[in-house]
Amino acid sequence: MNFDGKVALVTGGSRGIGAAIAVRLAELGADVAITYRNEPGDVVDRVKALGRRVVAVRADSGDAEAVVAAVEEAVAVLGRLDVLVNNAGEFIVGPVEELGVAEFDRTFDVNVRAAFVAVKAALPHLGPGGRVIAIGSNVSERAVFPGFSLYAASKAALGGMTKALARELGPRGITVNLVHPGATDTASNPADGAGADVVRGFTAVGRYAEPAEIAAAVAFLASEEAGYVTGAQLHADGGFTA
Repeated sequence: MNFDGKVALVTGGSRGIGAAIAVRLAELGADVAITYRNEPGDVVDRVKALGRRVVAVRADSGDAEAVVAAVEEAVAVLGRLDVLVNNAGEFIVGPVEELGVAEFDRTFDVNVRAAFVAVKAALPHLGPGGRVIAIGSNVSERAVFPGFSLYAASKAALGGMTKALARELGPRGITVNLVHPGATDTASNPADGAGADVVRGFTAVGRYAEPAEIAAAVAFLASEEAGYVTGAQLHADGGFTA
């Protein structure tokens, strides 16, 4: 896979899975833009160390105007856009009785609306061979623990959006796909955290993923080799949904 001369934007790319995606695409030759909410982390330095150009844009994905501005800044600085990875997410869980309209709006603003807005903003810049990839969740299809109703619903919505956009954008030569990660060893969900042994027991492989493994799935879908893959939902979850 070769991304020389291409530009990718990864929302929520400052840490965890998003950071791994940004670095992996840079390793394969892409220049990279990321958005972040609080701190950009070390992604900028890691991408620069690979000899690639990088821009970090502070943008809360719950703010639609900020999402549009981030896309425009990425294009203005890096000159083009070939790959959009909608990774930014809001993780709000709890008993349904305790989840109100504010929590619902925040979750869907970040997890669903931001993805829609980013695609719309990116389309004027994406030509044939363009790639749109969203990051979902395995709990959208198998919610084995209580409290995930809101989060699962938001990630399931990405499935419908992915299929419809794939149909709409296919004639333009743009593919649209969705990756559903399972439990992944990140600072916010460590493989040695409370309850991790129970989570591992629901997988077929008996372990958490490394962020790089999710990034590898995204990189494939972003590559030229995946040109005939669109409207797909790839479960990189260690067999959690098997």
